[in-house]
Amino acid sequence: MSRVAKKPVELPQGVTATVSGDSVVIKGTKGSLTLPLVAGVQVVQEDGRLAVKYGEGERTRAGSTRAHLANMVQGVSRGYERKLELVGVGFRAAVQGKALALTLGFSHPVTFPIPDGISIETPSQTEILVKGIDRQLVGHVAARIREIRPPEPYKGKGVRYADEQIVLKEGKKK
Repeated sequence: MSRVAKKPVELPQGVTATVSGDSVVIKGTKGSLTLPLVAGVQVVQEDGRLAVKYGEGERTRAGSTRAHLANMVQGVSRGYERKLELVGVGFRAAVQGKALALTLGFSHPVTFPIPDGISIETPSQTEILVKGIDRQLVGHVAARIREIRPPEPYKGKGVRYADEQIVLKEGKKK
């Protein structure tokens, strides 16, 4: 049995939380995020902590709410980052205004529009850094960029996460 919801979320220095009846707003140095609350789950602020209270049969929703709150607190204080690598001859990435220009071996360059709340950097032509305060949005944008050309199983060419291990298949034998 999980006890995630029973552990309070600590609010670090510079992070404030505002609890209203049906939502929680968390503000920090990097921005603010809002979490709508589900029925049967309450959030109480006490002594620089956020505690989740729940009714009978609402433990799973309370655990999810507590996890979302912890992710929001980390997002507005430190932020989230996902690193992607381009593996392949001639594969390049560059930020051009509000779009990411990708050359991935197709007959045409691919442009990926950068959504609001996300910043994308390219420290080198083969590295992409996706940054933001919303953990779900950072992961979603990184997955959508990877989806354009996922790593293929024979040579490993494509867009991959920096910590991803690609298991290569053995080629055709003669």
